[in-house]
Parts: sequence; C-alpha cells; structure tokens
Amino acid sequence: MNRFILSFELIDSPLLPIAAVIAGLGVVAVLLWRRRRLVLTGVVAVAAAIVMFVVAKILEAMDTFQGPLPSGAIWWATGAAAAVAVGVVGLVRRPWPRRLIGAITVIAALLAGALGVNASYGVTHNLAAILGVQALDPASLPQRGDTAGDPSTLYQTWEPPAGMPTKGSVSALTGSSKIPTGQYAARDASLYLPPAAQVANPPALPLLVFMMGQPGSPDPTALAKALDAFAAANKGLAPIAIVVDQLTAPDDDPACVDSAKFGAVSTYINELVPKWAEQNLNIITDHRYWTIGGFSNGGSCAALYGTKYPDTWGQLLDVMGNEFPGSEHVAQTVADVYGGDAAAFQANKPSVIMAAAPAGTYSGHLAVFTWGSADTTYGPGQQNNADAATAAGFTVLTHIVEGAGHTGEALDGSLAYAIPAMAPTLGLAAPAS
Repeated sequence: MNRFILSFELIDSPLLPIAAVIAGLGVVAVLLWRRRRLVLTGVVAVAAAIVMFVVAKILEAMDTFQGPLPSGAIWWATGAAAAVAVGVVGLVRRPWPRRLIGAITVIAALLAGALGVNASYGVTHNLAAILGVQALDPASLPQRGDTAGDPSTLYQTWEPPAGMPTKGSVSALTGSSKIPTGQYAARDASLYLPPAAQVANPPALPLLVFMMGQPGSPDPTALAKALDAFAAANKGLAPIAIVVDQLTAPDDDPACVDSAKFGAVSTYINELVPKWAEQNLNIITDHRYWTIGGFSNGGSCAALYGTKYPDTWGQLLDVMGNEFPGSEHVAQTVADVYGGDAAAFQANKPSVIMAAAPAGTYSGHLAVFTWGSADTTYGPGQQNNADAATAAGFTVLTHIVEGAGHTGEALDGSLAYAIPAMAPTLGLAAPAS
C-alpha cells in the first residue's frame, strides 16, 4: 500500500469533519426527498442509533474493550449508525440520484464513525498504526559525536549550532539499520532523533526505549510530538528514542517475557536493543541515563523491565500501564505464556520483584507513573505500583491527567508532564529549585 496513504494523519486532520459534513448533508438530502415518509425514516434512524448504543454498552460491560469506552466513541458510533440507516433508506428506492446520495451517505457515515471512534481514543494517528505495519522512511543512522564531558550538565554546556533543525526526525529501523531480533518476530522499530542529534559533532544524548499499547504498533507519533515540544524549549535537546515492538502483532500479548509461544521478547528489548543502540547511536553509555518506558501494555512491560533489570535501565516511565503484564486476562496468560505455571506468573509481577529486591537496588532510580483521573481500570494499579516503587527505594513521581480516561488525551498529557519531569535526571534541564 502507498506509504503516503498509510502515514496520512487521521486524528489531527480535516478528514473527520469533511466526512461528517458529507454524511450530514446526505442525511438531509434523503430526508427531504422522502418528505412523505419522513416520520418512518426518522424512526428507522433512531432505532439504528438505539441498537448501536445498546450493543456498545453490552460489549463494554463484557470488557470487550478492556476498559470503559470513551463517551465520544459511543456518540460517534450511534450517530454513524443513524446516518447509515438513513442512507440505506435512500438506497432502496428509485430514482437513481437518490440511490447515489444514499450510497454516498452510507460511505461517508461509516468513514466518519470509524474516524470519530478512533479520534475519541486519540492514540492511533494513521492507517499504518491501525494495521500494525511500518510506513516510515528507512533510517539513516546519525554520525557519532562528542562523548566527552559530564552528561549531568549537558543542558549547560551544549550550544546549538546555526542551522540546527527545528524538529526531530522519525524513521524506520529496517533493512540495513534493523535491530537484530534473535528468537523474536519483532516488527521494525522506529527511531526518533531530536534536533541536537542531527547536527555535525552532536552531543551524546540519553536513550529512551518506548513501547506502545495493545492493539498497537511501534508508532512514534505521540512520543515524537512530546519530545519535539521539549526540544523546542531546551536548545534542541531531548533523548534519542527507539519505539520497539513488544507484541509481534496488534492483537498478541506476549506479557513482556520470553516464552515458547511468542518468542524471546524480553531478551530482544533488554539485551539486543541496548547492544544495538550502543553500537549504532550517539548515546550516553552510562545506563543511569537510559530510560525504559511505555504506554498501556507497553507501560506494564516498562514497569517489569525497569524493576527486573535495574542495571540496564536507570529510569522507568510507566504511562497508564496494567498493574502487571497479563492482568486483564490472567488465566490465558498463565496458560499461553507460562505453560500453566502460576507461580512463575506471580513472580514476574513488578510489585513482587520490587519487594524481593535487596535494599538499595533502586537507589538513584527515578520511576514515573501516570494515568487519567477517569481511568478506573488501570489507574488503581498505577497507584499500587507507585506505592510499591516508593517502598522499594525508587524516587517516584506520579501524575494524574484530570478528566481523561485510557485515551490519547491522557497519553499526550502524561508525556507532556513526564519528559520535562525526567529531564533534570537525564542532564537535559536544570534541577528543580
């Protein structure tokens, strides 16, 4: 499929309002054409909306969506169902111009409904992310630069040269730049380079390895937006970020650990990715400046990896993660991932790992936990993990995005808080006074 189509912005673009307007005009046209049966057509539309609303609520009650539906998603779905019903009424009766209008109405309503539901979640910004494929241009790896100096004072010593780009770049780690995956079928990772990494003799920068949610793909859109905003206010400085795949496919959940069924995901992210990054990127080699992070499913992996491998990851960023990997389908995870070994599943909960760690293990490690105030599914688990991390010796920051659920609004708000909050620890900003 054409790369432009796959990467076309779906949330922050005029496509949704255009589709909604066309659908609305089509509904009006069909209703005016059927003035003699206006009441009947209206009844059909209302009935379709009610059926859609009831079905959505039933599926929500069955936890089909792994949490409450955003209110906007329900209204977009019910509105689209009503418009489709009106369009179908136009389709079934002659003359052909009315049938054409009916067909256009159905298509526009379906498109507006799908785009509206997607925008209500606010996470998947393009078709590539929805399909779980990579549509970015292949990466050109940056030149190595200055690794001398104290990384903790980079914010003071770095002066951006003339002509430095104003925004970071995003690309796909594919082909010759692909990270070796070992015994794991990872989809191609994405690379974000801040403006300071795109100049001659760039400074060595902190490393951030990030994972998105499930269903999902290694889509860097949300993270790149937050890092660009930080870089714009901080002389082009930001972490070099790799967005990796902890799923293998949009609907798979390896639960963050190596297994016979899903492959060696933990080995890939905690051994192969760091090794490749040290060999190919201009990053600070001191692991205190390395962060493991993620959103939702990726956040649960970040909590596991940041607590289980403190020598690899100096910092931990958990954005709205599950309390522990596989928490939403425990029996399936125990069976598929752990071969029925419930004790092994229990042992890989971050809270259990932290409680068993020797005193001082997490001294000097920062852990950031964020969630939306309306996220009643994952919010309590985030608070539990934050409390466990505090007890284990992490320096803990928490942030609640007011009014947000488990959506892109909370993701964007979380990253807008977390990146600047972590920056002093990473040498990218002055310590808070």
